[in-house]
Amino acid sequence: MRDPFSPFIYDLSDRVALVTGASSGLGARMAKVLAAHGAKVALAARRVDKLSELKAEIERRGGTAMAVELDVTSEAQTIAAYDAIESSLGPVDTVIANAGIAMDKGRATDNPIEDFDTTYNVNLKGVFLTAREGAKRMIEAGSRDSERGRIVMISSITSFDISPHLAFYSATKAGVSQMGRVLAHDWARMGVNVNMIAPGYIQTEINDGMFDTPAGQKMLAGWPRRRVIDSDALDGVVLYLCSDQSRQITGTVTTVDDGQALN
Repeated sequence: MRDPFSPFIYDLSDRVALVTGASSGLGARMAKVLAAHGAKVALAARRVDKLSELKAEIERRGGTAMAVELDVTSEAQTIAAYDAIESSLGPVDTVIANAGIAMDKGRATDNPIEDFDTTYNVNLKGVFLTAREGAKRMIEAGSRDSERGRIVMISSITSFDISPHLAFYSATKAGVSQMGRVLAHDWARMGVNVNMIAPGYIQTEINDGMFDTPAGQKMLAGWPRRRVIDSDALDGVVLYLCSDQSRQITGTVTTVDDGQALN
């Protein structure tokens, strides 16, 4: 597995990036990767103590980072977070809308509607608020001329592949993919690229212990390569979509699943 601080060929040294859900899992990994390639990174999440640890790690490696407390379901907090980042690091030109949760527990008939509301608010509304505020700022900063606005939304293979007992999560991730395509169209002439990444199952905090269960073992056995994806699988795609090289890429959904959906 790659060291997240080991550089690819991309130079992001003139970029200011916001990563939501950066306190653990994919968000923390992507923040490290962006920082290792020169971006000034704003780490956003509700768990500020976790962000402080990540900020210190990035700075020990010579990167630049700041921690921002953010509940992505709040429009007021989202606006305040962007204000704080601009004051400290400069205008945001790169956004990774990663914050997400999974609250499905068994069959949909057994899940309270409050869990659906929470999942929707974080996974879809939160992504929308993050992306919309980012796009507003990029456009105001001149993205129409520079064509350097980058927004990456984290979807999931569950958005198109049937994953039993994940009705809430799957619906919101399908919404992310389609919403992102519409936003890419809406902002295409404003120099803001919107792209989605649909990861397969990666061992993270959100699915901790799942693959040790009989159901998890059965899932593994059904995949062509019978394995969970390594945490470095998204590094190259994330860097490309955040870089100047992706100037002519917008509205795409890139699947990174090690063939898990080929079942």
